[in-house]
Amino acid sequence: MKRFIETLKNIYKIEDLRFRIGTTLFFLLIYRLGSFVSLPGIDPAQLENLQHQTSDGLLGLINMFSGGAFAQASVFALGIMPYISASIVIQLLGIAVPYFQRLQKEGESGRRKINQITRYLTVLILIPQASAYLTNLHMQLPDTAFAMKGLWFNAPSIVILTAGSMFVLWLGERITDKGIGNGISLIIMIGIIARLPMAVVQEFTQRFTGGGLVMFLVEFVILFIVFMASIALVQGTRRIPVQYAKRIVGNKQYGGVRQYIPLKVNAAGVMPIIFAQAIMMVPITIVGVANSENLRGVAAALSNITGFWYNFIQFLLVVAFTYFYTAITINPTQMAEDMKKNGGFIPGVKPGKKTVEFLDTVMSRITLPGSIFLGFVTILPAFAMMMGISQQFAYFYGGTSLLILVGVVLDTLQQIESHLLMRHYDGLMKSGRIKGRPGMGM
Repeated sequence: MKRFIETLKNIYKIEDLRFRIGTTLFFLLIYRLGSFVSLPGIDPAQLENLQHQTSDGLLGLINMFSGGAFAQASVFALGIMPYISASIVIQLLGIAVPYFQRLQKEGESGRRKINQITRYLTVLILIPQASAYLTNLHMQLPDTAFAMKGLWFNAPSIVILTAGSMFVLWLGERITDKGIGNGISLIIMIGIIARLPMAVVQEFTQRFTGGGLVMFLVEFVILFIVFMASIALVQGTRRIPVQYAKRIVGNKQYGGVRQYIPLKVNAAGVMPIIFAQAIMMVPITIVGVANSENLRGVAAALSNITGFWYNFIQFLLVVAFTYFYTAITINPTQMAEDMKKNGGFIPGVKPGKKTVEFLDTVMSRITLPGSIFLGFVTILPAFAMMMGISQQFAYFYGGTSLLILVGVVLDTLQQIESHLLMRHYDGLMKSGRIKGRPGMGM
């Protein structure tokens, strides 16, 4: 406790860090307040049907990602997920389209151009999603809930929902630039945390009235085990030894030492889960726009979070996106070239092509169990609900919430620790360094 208080004092002494934390909290507060501002022309007192609809199923998961804004018919109802969807499309295009490949190689200017294209694509995705959301509103709410009808309500609401999501994106970027960092991930995390107290109270009340307090304690023990396993998944590494040859330049000796390359078991972090969730939300958008009975049957199967097809497809998507994101974040060819330039080599492996093949093989092998475990944790809420755990509380057993919380919190703590260590203060941990999550930021 004494060390924790001393760390808080050290944080307060650093003006830049104090400003960044304050800025982050201020922008997050704006986001939370905005989630309670309903669309103009809707009576907030008549949102009971919408809130009941979003209490379970895939819409309940969407509501959790938006921090409850979806059920409030808020100006932030669509949240940050359309931007995630746009980012997926752009990253996929970066593999197949030469134009985007050239942009990726142009450094900072190319990155700015890609970000601009991603924002334009986000707007294009937001327009049909806003239309689908408004269609669902008209189906769930009585006519008396709307002060205006038809085009006079839909057109301004589409603009407001689109502008609201873009404003959330702007808040995330400001947190990244002016705050602690990883603004998009922090916005997703704060939405999840906002639902946690209510979920715990709801589960406790259900168990207390049913005489199942022992089961409630067992649930928390299981949750703690999953939590620790999630930390192990986030921080797990495989260390590859690299021997540096001895070189003498002038009167100085360089190299002659052995170092290690830490390869992450889960180098993709929680981004595969977020990507998979964004893809699983597509059927609802298509059905809302197309209004087809055949599509409704397909969407119902893909929206049942305890159903086989939903969990099977989501598991495969998480595994596939884990390999995809690992491939674009870790480049064995570049690693091999860097080692060769600095006179390094992996013992028993020839430099050059053989080193690239070795690193690629190691990454493929350690990514497989990491991706399978990540996929299993993602669908774990379905098993929790089958055991009788309420859906709101069951969300915190799976990767859609728990791993995001673990990854973002560890990464945020690492950012704070870096500021402390840079100014010669003790870090947050008594020994060792916090292992952050590369790949969390967007």
